[in-house]
Amino acid sequence: MSVLVQAPPEVNPLQDPLRFERRVPPCAIVIFGASGDLSKRKLLPSLYRLFYERRISPDFAVIGSSRTPMSDDQFRERMKESVSKFLEEAPFDEDVWKSFAQCLFYVPGDLNVPSSYDDIRSKLAEVEKSHRTADNVLFYLSTQPSHYAEAILELGAHQLNTGKGWRRVIIEKPFGHDLQSARKLNDEIHKVFDESAIYRIDHYLGKETVQNILAFRFGNGIFEPLWNRRYVDHIQITAAESIGVEGRGGYYQEAGALRDMIQNHLSQVMATVMMEPPTVFDATNVRDERAKLLRAVRVMKHEDVPKYAVAGQYGPALVGGQQVPGFRQEPSVDPDSQTETYAAVTFFIDNWRWAGTPVYIRTGKRMPKRVTDIAIQFKAPPLGLFQQETKTGLREVRPNLLVLRIQPEEGISLRFLSKSPGSGMRLRPVSMDFNYGSSFGERSPTAYETLLLDAMIGDPTLYTRQDMVEASWQIVQPILDVWANSKFYFPNYPAGSWGPKAADDMLAQQGHVWRIP
Repeated sequence: MSVLVQAPPEVNPLQDPLRFERRVPPCAIVIFGASGDLSKRKLLPSLYRLFYERRISPDFAVIGSSRTPMSDDQFRERMKESVSKFLEEAPFDEDVWKSFAQCLFYVPGDLNVPSSYDDIRSKLAEVEKSHRTADNVLFYLSTQPSHYAEAILELGAHQLNTGKGWRRVIIEKPFGHDLQSARKLNDEIHKVFDESAIYRIDHYLGKETVQNILAFRFGNGIFEPLWNRRYVDHIQITAAESIGVEGRGGYYQEAGALRDMIQNHLSQVMATVMMEPPTVFDATNVRDERAKLLRAVRVMKHEDVPKYAVAGQYGPALVGGQQVPGFRQEPSVDPDSQTETYAAVTFFIDNWRWAGTPVYIRTGKRMPKRVTDIAIQFKAPPLGLFQQETKTGLREVRPNLLVLRIQPEEGISLRFLSKSPGSGMRLRPVSMDFNYGSSFGERSPTAYETLLLDAMIGDPTLYTRQDMVEASWQIVQPILDVWANSKFYFPNYPAGSWGPKAADDMLAQQGHVWRIP
């Protein structure tokens, strides 16, 4: 009598709770723009770290390509300098590097020259044999955004989008310059790659604390019942930088704060904080809910933009005892530039959970400190039993506040009220703090480590989808239209301050004030 033994069911990689324990298939990664800053500062250090910790397959190869003429050995030497310099919280191991370097190759070429793609095809065939990559290829466009469509069309023309294994492409932000250009770029890419093979990267979604928002909300029964308009008064999302444009004046003058931060990073953070619970924790359901939230954001009428959006530009000031230049004095910046280095926007979500609850988002350069956090301000109790005496009379004690810290110190803080020691019922605010690093006692993977690993596995949960990109452009497009046809009197805030007075006035309309992180 024969016995039929069934193989164990395959684990769905999207539902596997051990994100970094999953088996990564063999593959080759082709990086266009391999001599640029992103490759040197983020991509190669992240790949080295994944290799160091044995999180990626030993059957692995990287093919760098850019216009700079180099041999394989020269590329390896340059990348060694970059990895040892920019590696975060990890030792540089010479023996590990020697093994890793044998997986690095270089193909000089120009994205505008068709023969360059033939050279990449030949190199891919070589590494498939020497490194057993199974003809799986991940293309990474670390180039100027203006080259995205052209490069992808050339990949299709040279049939590099198909093979015996899978083909995927990672596209850096900005994805388009406005709603129309984003739609056009999507149409061009879809001529070559199916949506399932397109990975639009937003490194904010790869940050551990942003991912932890989902665990915090949906893994704990204590907070989710309060996560709605009945209990939340308003939400503030802040992404402040203490530095200026740091030699990127030319790029920043074309982008501005609204495009550079709010359209992509911070709109995705807002969607993560405010989305509905997914029915299943997988890529499709999580991204569906993010997309639904973004589609529920009220699109401003042009006449409402001055009321709900504020632009700012920093001017020269004395900061920390040193004179720092204004934006218009930065290299490669027009002395009469109308580009905003600060943007603050009030959004409203038109759905049952959040109707009437304002969401304030602000971002800026040359602010007092570097900090990114989400502050959820809960409503005060319906009856004020406890008041505090001040010089100006009685006032209510401050209501509860939940702060999700994204950077530089990742963690969560909850403010509540406690009785002060002594006689009388005097209350004071106290905080419960959770620090991500000290609580777990281990290094958190960088955003690029997480996102590169996910792309190799084929898990798009933390990547943005076409409808999400277009929805995020749609909510900022009226602001872009109005600001493009407005004359601003810049600079309107000094370097080292929290932004222009108009941003304070915007919140005052709703009876709120900006929180100082």
